[in-house]
Amino acid sequence: MIAETPPQPPPLPHPLPLVDTLLVVDVQSAFVTGDGAVPDAARLVDRTAGLIARARAAGALVVHLQNDGPPGAEDEPHTPGWELHHPVEPGPTELVIRKPYDDGFEETALGAVLDGHGSRAVAVCGVMSEMCVRATARTALDLGYRVVVPYDAHATQDCPAVPGVADAVPAVVVSRVAAYSLGSDAEVTDPAAAVSFTAPSPPVSRVRGSVA
Repeated sequence: MIAETPPQPPPLPHPLPLVDTLLVVDVQSAFVTGDGAVPDAARLVDRTAGLIARARAAGALVVHLQNDGPPGAEDEPHTPGWELHHPVEPGPTELVIRKPYDDGFEETALGAVLDGHGSRAVAVCGVMSEMCVRATARTALDLGYRVVVPYDAHATQDCPAVPGVADAVPAVVVSRVAAYSLGSDAEVTDPAAAVSFTAPSPPVSRVRGSVA
């Protein structure tokens, strides 16, 4: 009798070209723990933790973006929900940038930090897909960066129904549509496991597009 071969897990996808910068967008306690957590938050933090670990090991730049919500919001500064979920290892290639708007570049030092490190390719992960993740990725594209948005490393909440207008939209659908709305220049169809990192090259002068 011939023994049956046990099913094998699917192979990992072919790795993408190397990425030199990881932007971890708003992975804060309010959004990944407790009643306000995004659906399947455990999967999200597993993927973002893996990206952070691999980026650190390769010497890539890691930037944790931290949203400053308005008074009374779940991410109001210096409240428990505002705190970053992942521990930060501060140093020349890992830092935290607080932001007042969805777009991590707007009125922050993010652009100068990426320029100063010679960043050319960024992976963007975190929450919320259709707001801060998309806004930050969109500006990165407009500034001429290669942008990777791993489909299993960003998340959001369900979109509620509007009676008489539209049914509720599951969070996973909102996330996918948000990523695809970035257009064909963003890489949005690969999982976090396909993202590999390298250290940024020394800064060089280059021409970038203008932000609309």
